[in-house]
Amino acid sequence: MHAATSSRRPDAAERRPGAVPRPGAVRRPEPDRRPVSGPILFARYAYGPNRLGLCGPDDAEALFGEGSQGTDERELRSLAIGFEGAYPYLQLIARANGIADPLDRRVVEAYWLGSPLLDSVTPDLLGESLRLRFKPRLDGRTWGWMRSTAPAGAKPVHAYHVLDVFPKVGLLRAEQADRVLTTMDSCRIRWGRVLERTGDALLVNVVPLVLVDGKLAFGAARVEAVTGWRDGQGFLGAVEPDDVVSIHWGWACDVLSSAQATRLVAWTQRELTIANQTL
Repeated sequence: MHAATSSRRPDAAERRPGAVPRPGAVRRPEPDRRPVSGPILFARYAYGPNRLGLCGPDDAEALFGEGSQGTDERELRSLAIGFEGAYPYLQLIARANGIADPLDRRVVEAYWLGSPLLDSVTPDLLGESLRLRFKPRLDGRTWGWMRSTAPAGAKPVHAYHVLDVFPKVGLLRAEQADRVLTTMDSCRIRWGRVLERTGDALLVNVVPLVLVDGKLAFGAARVEAVTGWRDGQGFLGAVEPDDVVSIHWGWACDVLSSAQATRLVAWTQRELTIANQTL
């Protein structure tokens, strides 16, 4: 058992469907964490699915090593370009905001967590990007379905790709409904409030994705174990009970500030609402 331990269980506010576990509530001053660079931040979020062979180049060890130690950003930049799902969104966000580097930290954070940078991506810009990337792969009806998301207010945040693009490009249609939901929930960036650490795992309070009357929704918070380290090495640094961590495919990516956690929840809810319009 490590130092970060607690037997606290979710309180009433945390059990509400869609609630952020204790949103904005911090019992102690937030630690002064030194921000990592954009390429390193990208690696930390990309590692979870890459280690499972789900996206990006076949080099999870490089993502893990550079994401945890950060010695060669040139390699990370080369690997990031190979993420055909994520990298075009980074390029789009950067271009819309006049930022030269798609792996600028501000751009990377906007894609994974959401930020005001997304507001600069107009429906026309997103619509054209979707047309170039997906229209050749879709039938007319499905393309019309996807095309409607940009005018409806969708933005190029990761939650959009998970909740709206996945179902429309047919990546998940062969699976049963419950399996599709599990896959989407694993793929979206989730938030979890730390209860305790045991070895390389964290016990966290998370809010799952559920189906209610055929629509996507946040369910009641529940306790899950997620991986934070591998043989003691990982991306998080010091973690204490009540910290909020971001989670991607069962791997804890970062410790979030209150502002970051609030943005992540708000942008996920926004894209969930848009996705429900076209389910």
